Amino acid sequence: MNLVSLRVITADINRLVAFYEKATGIPATWSTPDFAEIGTGVATLAIGSERTVPLFAPGAARAADNHSVIIEFLVPDVDAVHAATPGAVQEPTTMPWGNRSLLVRDPDGNLVNFFTPVTDAAKAKFQRAGTHSCQEPTSRKPRP
Repeated sequence: MNLVSLRVITADINRLVAFYEKATGIPATWSTPDFAEIGTGVATLAIGSERTVPLFAPGAARAADNHSVIIEFLVPDVDAVHAATPGAVQEPTTMPWGNRSLLVRDPDGNLVNFFTPVTDAAKAKFQRAGTHSCQEPTSRKPRP
């Protein structure tokens, strides 16, 4: 089993997609005006408008109502992301487990952690997992 995607529901898909495109440097793939994906090569951040919720189960998800999940991106230079990304909750900080982390809120208030492994142990962990922070995005479909 593999985790391949995390989906965020939003009331303003254009605003949220623009935030993640700018923060990650990865253009979104738009399947419909109500659904876009930011593919990182390891997993995908899917962004759906509120209009997609009834396709699953009416009322099952609410936009901008997350208080327990942190979306995380492995990046080559967390300090560079900090310079280009607004909404810092915590300035770049080196964590006890060896990652330098920047915690921000996206436009819907979801917590997003951008991190770079900085200790030898943290770097080795991500090398063993085959996770690379500088992968090229896959081909993208333009917005419909």
